[in-house]
Amino acid sequence: MGLTRFAPLLRAADAVSEAAGRLAGLLAIALVGLVFALVVARYALGIGSVAAQEAVLWLHASVFLLGLAYALKHGAHVRVDVFSQRWTPRTRAWLEFAGMVLLLMPFCLLMAGMSWDYVAASWAVKEGSRDPGGLPGWYLLKSLLPLSAFLLMLQAAAETLRALRVALAREPS
Repeated sequence: MGLTRFAPLLRAADAVSEAAGRLAGLLAIALVGLVFALVVARYALGIGSVAAQEAVLWLHASVFLLGLAYALKHGAHVRVDVFSQRWTPRTRAWLEFAGMVLLLMPFCLLMAGMSWDYVAASWAVKEGSRDPGGLPGWYLLKSLLPLSAFLLMLQAAAETLRALRVALAREPS
């Protein structure tokens, strides 16, 4: 079965996941720097900042939510290799296909659906921090929930097509 017509989708999904992953990497560096600065400020200077502590939460959440599709693209997600190491590539591909279609994609749809009203309500009131001195714009951070689900779904579609290509390939004679 020729899946070459899906090559543009695969390249687009990979490019988007790669960009999100690179952004997550930059945010991880910023997170480490901010945590270091907070520790120095707290213990060396005796000062603290609610906004900076909330920024740590924002960065931490952003790294994970933006890095999900990137991790899937690079095979850094959890697998059960103990069982699959003895299987043929075709059998592994069918299992990968089934896992994407039956587990990951429904999870992405559920995550997007359940977070939509939550994010919309936050946007409606332009939600900010409840703490004095906290960060405004929590609705922006919450928007990463459905965005992350979309990015993960896009990469899952690409990985599903790749698994299908392997699963349907002819066995060498």
